[in-house]
Amino acid sequence: MAATTVPENTTKRADPPSGVRTRSGGPGLRRKARENVQAYGFLVGALLCFGFFSWYPMVREFIMSFQSTRRGVTRWVGFHNIKVVYHDPYFWTAWRNTALFTLYALVIGFAVPFLVAILLNELRHARAYLRILVYLPVMLPPVAGALLFKYFYNPEYGLFNTVLRKLHLPTSQWLDSSHTALISVVIAATWMSMGSATLIYLAALQNIPGELYEAADLDGAGLLSKIWHVTIPQTRLVLSLMLLLQIVATMQEFTNVFLMAGGNGPENSTMTVVYMIYQYGYHYDNFNGAAVLGLFLMLVLICFSGLYTRLSRNSD
Repeated sequence: MAATTVPENTTKRADPPSGVRTRSGGPGLRRKARENVQAYGFLVGALLCFGFFSWYPMVREFIMSFQSTRRGVTRWVGFHNIKVVYHDPYFWTAWRNTALFTLYALVIGFAVPFLVAILLNELRHARAYLRILVYLPVMLPPVAGALLFKYFYNPEYGLFNTVLRKLHLPTSQWLDSSHTALISVVIAATWMSMGSATLIYLAALQNIPGELYEAADLDGAGLLSKIWHVTIPQTRLVLSLMLLLQIVATMQEFTNVFLMAGGNGPENSTMTVVYMIYQYGYHYDNFNGAAVLGLFLMLVLICFSGLYTRLSRNSD
C-alpha cells in the first residue's frame, strides 16, 4: 500500500479562538466611522443648539411658573402665579386681541400672498423683476418697516391720509383709533412678510402639471373654477403648512405692535399676549408671571400643531 506524502511547505491554518474578532472588516468600519464624523458633528451641534436655545428655555419656563423669586430667594408657590395671571383684568383682553390679530392676518396675510403668487405665475414677461419687487420688503429690517408705516399712518401728514385727501375721501385715524389700530398693524405686518410666502406659493404653483389646466380648459372651466378645482387641491399641503406657520407667527406678534402702537394701543386695542409677557417681565418685574403667560401661549400653539398633524395624517 502506497504511503501518501504531504507537501513540506503546506501548513494547516488554525481557527481563531472563540470570542476573538478577526481583522477582516476592521479597516472598513474605521473608514466608515471617519466618513461619518462630520455628519455626527453637525448632528451633535444641532442637538446642542436645540437643547440650549429651545428645549431648556421651555423646561425652565415650566419650572418658573410654579416658583416665586424675590430678592434672590426662590420658593415653590404651586398654582399661585397661575391664579394671579388668570385674574389679571387685561388677561382676556390680550387673548381677544391676539385672536383678532391672528384672524385678520389669516384673512389678509394668508390670502393676499397666494393671490399675488397666482398673478405672478400667469405673467409671461418681467416675472423675475416682479419677484424681486415682491421680496424687497422682506429684506427691510422689521424696525425700519414698522417706523416707516408709523409715519405713513400719521393722521396729519402721513402718506395714506394725504392720498385720501387728494381723492376727496374721508381720512382715518389709523393707529390713533381703537377701531382701526389693530387692523392697521396687520396691514403693515402683511406687507413686510408677504414676500417669503409669495415665493413659496409660486414654487408650488409651478410644480402643477400643465395638463390639468389644459383639461380644465377643454371642459370650459373659467379662471375661478380652475383655481378652486385645480390650483387649491394641488397646493393643499403647502397651503396647510403655511396656515400653521401663519398662526404660530401671528400669535407671537410683538415688534410691530410695540413700535407702531406703543404696545397697548388706544384703549388697549393692540395689547397681545406677547406684549403682556413683556410687561410682566420688564415693567412689573414679575418673571414668574411672564413664564405663566408664556406657558399658556406654548400650550395653545402645541394644540394647533397637534390639530394640524392629526388633520394632515387623516387627509393622507
